[in-house]
Amino acid sequence: HTWTNHEIFVLWVKRIESFFGRSIDERRLMGLKQSQLARYLDSVMEKRFQGQGHWRNAPMYQVVMSLIRRRPRDLVKLCTLAAKQARKRGGNKIITQDFENSFEEYSQGRLQDTINEFRSELPGIERLLLGMKPSKKEKTTREGYVYHTDELMKKIRTIQEQGDFTFASKKIASSKELAAFMYKINFLTGRKDVSGKILRKYFEESRYLSSQVANFGFNREVHPAYRWTLQPEDANRIFDQVELSSDEF
Repeated sequence: HTWTNHEIFVLWVKRIESFFGRSIDERRLMGLKQSQLARYLDSVMEKRFQGQGHWRNAPMYQVVMSLIRRRPRDLVKLCTLAAKQARKRGGNKIITQDFENSFEEYSQGRLQDTINEFRSELPGIERLLLGMKPSKKEKTTREGYVYHTDELMKKIRTIQEQGDFTFASKKIASSKELAAFMYKINFLTGRKDVSGKILRKYFEESRYLSSQVANFGFNREVHPAYRWTLQPEDANRIFDQVELSSDEF
């Protein structure tokens, strides 16, 4: 089963409205734009992200939607962590600070979930994913986690220098196969700048993008959910690097 971010947003709204005992028409919600759905969040969180970088003053729902991996459980986990932070400080709404204090734990959990889920396919998955952390040179660039095809191959080959990766079938993985694998598990997404907005594609939506790392005008990007785990010593830079998704309907 696969979800779109819009379907997850409707699920989010339904959970809030059901909690307050209000009736809700899912079909009507599905026809609304995300900016219209956002008003249902006003009773539980502030409207805009008050942090820094590309995220500053962005609608809070856009920040949340950019960090989940098309998985409802990601939304539940991130909002639960933020709600606990809000309760700890005695607040009655989730604010920017609550999300910021949750991102590192959320990121660590998503990476561990991925390792646990796919280790049976690639036993060395943990070394591969942690090897994708940015180098000193990459940290200085504005898009340290975004790769053209040749840059991605170079990055993967550098990791392979520490030892080959072998699939569960005992087949040694090539650089292209490792890139396709990371796209399949949504560690990497397809990324394209369309008229100044960032379009992200997931494996479930565009499987053709994994075909021999075909270009189709898309670069590869490490999903934002993993950034705090790969760059814990300089987390604030993440806000300057990550541009929010344009999942507007």
